[in-house]
Amino acid sequence: MAKKQTAGRDRLGDFAPKFAELNDDVLFGEVWSREDELSAWDRSVVTISALISGGNFEQLRSHLEKGKENGITESEIAEIITHIAFYVGWPKAWSAFNIAKEIYGR
Repeated sequence: MAKKQTAGRDRLGDFAPKFAELNDDVLFGEVWSREDELSAWDRSVVTISALISGGNFEQLRSHLEKGKENGITESEIAEIITHIAFYVGWPKAWSAFNIAKEIYGR
């Protein structure tokens, strides 16, 4: 059973309670839990790729950690970032590699 997500409520619950609810209950509670449709590994790859594409590096760190928990290996994340570099931009890939190296202990 997946661990219940509380980051929204923990970080924004007092300031933006509806956003926190949607984050924890809908995005992570309903969408991420649909593993019959798309595995957690696949969801992590898609999410990490989207975050890098958008330059959303503040959120990337936690999703790289989650991706590692979901089984994305160091060699796979290196290949994913290398592949998307040609589509999203070299500087974004460099930034993502710096964060990935920290997450994978390099």
